[in-house]
Amino acid sequence: MPEWLSSIDPTTLAAPLFVLSVAWEWWAVKTGRAKGRYETKDAIASMAMGMGNVVVNTLTGFATLWLMLLAWPYHLSVSTISGWGFDGIPFTWWSVALAFLIYDFTYYWKHRLAHRIRWFWMEHVTHHSSTHYNLTTALRQPWFGPFTGLILLGLPMVLIGFHPYLIFFVAGLNLIYQFWIHTEAVGRMPGWFEAVFNTPSHHRVHHATNPRYLDSNYAGVFIIWDKMFGTFVPELDAEQPIYGIVKPLTSYNPFVIAFHELGGLLRDCARDGFRPDRWIRRAINAPGWSPDGQHNRSVELKAAHVSQHPELAGSPGLPRADTRAP
Repeated sequence: MPEWLSSIDPTTLAAPLFVLSVAWEWWAVKTGRAKGRYETKDAIASMAMGMGNVVVNTLTGFATLWLMLLAWPYHLSVSTISGWGFDGIPFTWWSVALAFLIYDFTYYWKHRLAHRIRWFWMEHVTHHSSTHYNLTTALRQPWFGPFTGLILLGLPMVLIGFHPYLIFFVAGLNLIYQFWIHTEAVGRMPGWFEAVFNTPSHHRVHHATNPRYLDSNYAGVFIIWDKMFGTFVPELDAEQPIYGIVKPLTSYNPFVIAFHELGGLLRDCARDGFRPDRWIRRAINAPGWSPDGQHNRSVELKAAHVSQHPELAGSPGLPRADTRAP
């Protein structure tokens, strides 16, 4: 690996671009030159969450990198398996492109788990808690992500033979790409682009609370993953996204935004009494799961919506009328 790779952070280099982009979007929205909404309290809360995330990641990033570097000597690159004795996948244009692609595939599954498992959702819900959708929403990031363990899904790439520094590098590029898709100022991109890449249109769906849009479009850069694994839902002109979370968060306090779902999980466990089995099941099941069977998961919300609007059954993002929740 080149020496500069260990010291470069793409997101830090892109920070000025983030600030200028937010300023431009705010000006364009306020002057009527672009579609979107800005609420001062909400935007400040989102930016405060972003600053807190930077502090947490700075303090914990070394530990994550240390774990990956510990795993590095045990990698099984193709060249090592074949007996060539080469120390990992070399740093070339094609290895960077391949690492970027594999990281994005990994990100898809990590993101999907963050919506389907409550333990991970209590961290990721922070990003979805705003009722607005603009570039400051991209900055609304969690404060205790490293502590849920979800970040360890990057370890398989190390074991394949990608150096930790390269993984951190492509992860930064992935994050930079995802910044610009958090906007209503951009409509739809050309058809070929929408077919392959994640776009503002696709990601608006992901941030919506409309029943048909729930738990869809998990992609980071390439929307092809959602199309391959059945989680893609298009943005419909007839149904504009309603942003936020199913149980709206009304506070602008960064600490409430960061920890409200953790508090909710703890309260639910407290109501169970001393039942560790229920605590574990609450943590590993989807948000809205209940031990008494009275679930309020996305699958139930979609089914309830279809029962109220049977003419929508089987349309994008909604089940057929005869589909039963698992």
